[in-house]
Amino acid sequence: MTPTTPRTVAVIGTGTIGASWAAYYLSRGFRVAAADPAEGAEDRLRAHVEAFWPTLGALGAEGEGGSAPQDRLAFAPSIAEAARGADFVQENGPERLVLKRAILAEIEEGADASALIASSSSGLLVSEAQEGMRHPERLVLGHPFNPPHLIPLVEVLGGARTAPENVDRALAFYTEIGKKPIRINREVPGHVANRLQDALWREMFHLVRSGVASVADIDTAIAYGPGLRWALLGPFLTMHAGGGDGGITHFLEHLGPAMREWAADLGEYPETDDYIETMAEGVAAELEGRDWEAVLAERDRLLLGLLAAKAQAPQIP
Repeated sequence: MTPTTPRTVAVIGTGTIGASWAAYYLSRGFRVAAADPAEGAEDRLRAHVEAFWPTLGALGAEGEGGSAPQDRLAFAPSIAEAARGADFVQENGPERLVLKRAILAEIEEGADASALIASSSSGLLVSEAQEGMRHPERLVLGHPFNPPHLIPLVEVLGGARTAPENVDRALAFYTEIGKKPIRINREVPGHVANRLQDALWREMFHLVRSGVASVADIDTAIAYGPGLRWALLGPFLTMHAGGGDGGITHFLEHLGPAMREWAADLGEYPETDDYIETMAEGVAAELEGRDWEAVLAERDRLLLGLLAAKAQAPQIP
């Protein structure tokens, strides 16, 4: 399967993640067969594709006249029908195991036995979702980062009954279509990137609740500090750079004792929901006087610039 071959990808579930996936697959030249039982889902999907297309055009989308290729997007009356004839299925259902299994069962009603099925699940275990499948060997994790049409990361993982070669196929496919997939070697709740985020979220909430810093200042601390470096090299290579000639070994030998002390003083994740109002008030204060849609548009423009710059820097991993 290559992005230049006129093949079909089925996108099951067309909410925020599914619509973004559908637009991205269209931009890579695929036909997309979509399904979602929600009322008005097709109209919303087509509107999202149109809205995403200018950004995808900047990434080299395949289309003419600046318009989204809506003729390559078909909305099927059922999940099984959308999966029928697809080479690859991207499932984006809700994060509820019983519902996920039901969706996978419908996919298998229509999908060829050779078709790969990738789940966008943010935290459910593939092994648990495989229960009851006729062909569990072809189910893999294909977890994107939001929005998938713009962010390259995809986490790939097999469950207990996934054939190893199908994990390899998924990694190759995502690489071919311009994504940056990573292989997860062992199942853990939340996978990798969400667990890393969660560690940061825990301390963010603690710092705000304990009065150390405001929501706005914590956003600034990341966006104008380590976040800039992480966006280019990631945390491990940033540590390596921070160690000078001695690299990460010197960095950890030098700061390791202090880092252990900091870690021991980190806060715990809030056990109740009473923190939510405080965080929401902080976000509202940070955004006061700003147009949120304009903020997101500028974010996308800057992301495109950063992605383009990284693409022209072959020594950056």
